[in-house]
Amino acid sequence: MRALIWFRNDLRISDQPALVEAVRDADEVLGCYLLPSSQQEWLAGGASQAWLFHSLTSFKKSLKELGLDLILRRGEPGEELLQLLKESQADAVYWNRRLEPESIREDEAIERTLKRAGIRVNVCSPNLLFEPEAVLKNDGSPYQVFTPYWKAALQREAPRTPLPPPKKQLQGAHKLPSLKIEELDLLPQSVHWEKKLFDHWTPGEEGAKKQLQLFLNKGLLRYSKTRNIPADQEGTSRISPYLHFGEISPQTLWKAVSESDAPEKEKECYLRELGWREFAHHLLFYFPKMTREPLKEEFNQFPWREDSVKLEAWQRGRTGYPLVDAGMRELWETGWMHNRVRMVVGSFLVKDLKIHWLEGARWFWDTLVDADLANNTMGWQWVAGSGADAAPFFRVFNPTSQGKKFDPEGEYIRRWVPELREVPKEIVHEPDLFANGYPPPIVDHANERVTALEAYKMIRGES
Repeated sequence: MRALIWFRNDLRISDQPALVEAVRDADEVLGCYLLPSSQQEWLAGGASQAWLFHSLTSFKKSLKELGLDLILRRGEPGEELLQLLKESQADAVYWNRRLEPESIREDEAIERTLKRAGIRVNVCSPNLLFEPEAVLKNDGSPYQVFTPYWKAALQREAPRTPLPPPKKQLQGAHKLPSLKIEELDLLPQSVHWEKKLFDHWTPGEEGAKKQLQLFLNKGLLRYSKTRNIPADQEGTSRISPYLHFGEISPQTLWKAVSESDAPEKEKECYLRELGWREFAHHLLFYFPKMTREPLKEEFNQFPWREDSVKLEAWQRGRTGYPLVDAGMRELWETGWMHNRVRMVVGSFLVKDLKIHWLEGARWFWDTLVDADLANNTMGWQWVAGSGADAAPFFRVFNPTSQGKKFDPEGEYIRRWVPELREVPKEIVHEPDLFANGYPPPIVDHANERVTALEAYKMIRGES
């Protein structure tokens, strides 16, 4: 039998269900990656495309070492798959399940088409610890609060053991026409702004392994204490982009953390954060409209403002609030932002500036290398107070006090806001005491907090 593997966001050879099953069943194997040409609502943003370029380069090399070629095509995936099946005369197609709303619809339509054509379709495990259907309430409804969701998930069987990569040299099918990676146009054509991102990252499966080992050796040992300190660059795992692109599986991560020598408290704290990733995908699977609509319907009545000037100031890190600006500049330079700071900048956009959370979600989608639809959507609805398990709207992060609490020496601020590098730590968090080219605050936080709470009372029908 000849098998075609359709790779998506699963660009690894270790713990790769579709690859393992295809190699087990078939005499000859070939792999493909199909870049969609359609204008989907959430087509990968600029930072994600740049990461994908390097990830595909790494993955193609890994497959070649196994004896497999990676065929690259661009177009509508269903049409490209049928054409590849015709060219290769493959008998079966293997892929790992995707769970984003548009991906589900696309995969189901393609599966129906292929089966009608007499092609065997094998849909393997998604890039999750638990499939969404496996963790439900007793009445069969989905969870909307994290703690009971995670408690129920942990009562199930432990996550499966990671699958080893194929050990033998594989028999690849005959070569087929393929685009070069450069012909996918994933990188900017003129100004190569993306190069600065990869001073901070090494995309690909080997990069994921190195990042995991670094975290196990250092960050995990003190994770509960350092995960909220943005200046500590080793205090978090920084594994999120590798998870998103499937360069490492959550099962591999779970096993490595669980079997490490770190204290149990630290391991449980980190695995709970993996649980939030699972919960995000659980929510998106059962509430697919949440990518564009609030889960709490009253927020459809919230008096959002349209202010392109303040939105741009936020995007460029020119708000006059040091912690906010440091986070937004870190994002622009590295394609990533510390999670504590993500909450602060998100709160500032939706509660201080009253700008719709979708504007923030779209900006993060374009600029984050770990732009994951489920996590990005849940995070923004959480900070806006409009989603499942949301932070109460009346919890308005004060960017100044958050800076003093989590960056007391101003180290993180000075790293990303050069105008403030000579400012003493005693005043580095006070937005009204600066000069030296740093902008004044674009809003008064205390006043905006009051107006945000008044707007919240209004949509709830409170006096």
